[in-house]
Amino acid sequence: MILSILLMVLDHRFHQTETLRSTLTVLTYPIQFLAEVPSNMGRWITETLQSRTDLQKSNQQLLHENLKLRAELQQIAALQAENERLRDLLGSAYKIGNRVLVAELSAMDLDPFRQQVVINKGSRSGVFEGQAVLDAHAVMGQVTHVSPMTATVLLITDVEHALPVQVLRNGLRTIAVGSGRINRLELPYLPNNADIHNDDLLVTSGLGGKFPPGYPVARIVEVQRQPGKPFATVVAQPLAQLDRTREVLLVWEISVPPQFPEEDTPPTIAPTPQPMNNEAEAP
Repeated sequence: MILSILLMVLDHRFHQTETLRSTLTVLTYPIQFLAEVPSNMGRWITETLQSRTDLQKSNQQLLHENLKLRAELQQIAALQAENERLRDLLGSAYKIGNRVLVAELSAMDLDPFRQQVVINKGSRSGVFEGQAVLDAHAVMGQVTHVSPMTATVLLITDVEHALPVQVLRNGLRTIAVGSGRINRLELPYLPNNADIHNDDLLVTSGLGGKFPPGYPVARIVEVQRQPGKPFATVVAQPLAQLDRTREVLLVWEISVPPQFPEEDTPPTIAPTPQPMNNEAEAP
């Protein structure tokens, strides 16, 4: 018991067992891969035996969704160009895009008190701790541990996760905290008079430097204002499909520092020459 406590303290405070943990993860990766073979084969057989009618229906649905997304992408491209022009006028840095990497879920954490998953990309693919993870709909969580071939992702609904967000309608900033339930986020720091209502969309604010700004997070589903209490009870439902998504996106934010024209650079002022004093100063 004393040895276990000592190892936990060394791991938590000084990170002395990080190398050992990464080595053990590499050694156990083949066992994990073999354990996933039956489920992967079952999924492959199901997809192979799928009827032609279902495939045609799915293909038609994907074509319609692709057409809608391409139409929305045209509007986003115009808005992004306008945003960059406005930022350039203000002399501030502007975002030119985000680099992403597609990964797949390889395991679920069996701890009932933690909500985290394991993905099949690690440090060999450039994944790093604190990296933002999304699915096709919204933010899922962030990377908390990285090994050479896998990484652990802490979901936004975990009780130890807090995410800076803002209300898209009015820009109100707050913190979304995990509740331990897969379909529930809490906003515990909003006063009773805060301008927030049901169906408001929450997006990442970009504060803290972990998540790029502007990505959807959740939608408000409950607002209770109780007299006599300083804060309202606000509940939001995550937009990401945390309990059924298999493919995720790892995001790198790319920014460019502001470029100022040469004429805006303040002129260099030459120092004023001081008269020579031939007399020695007293110590």
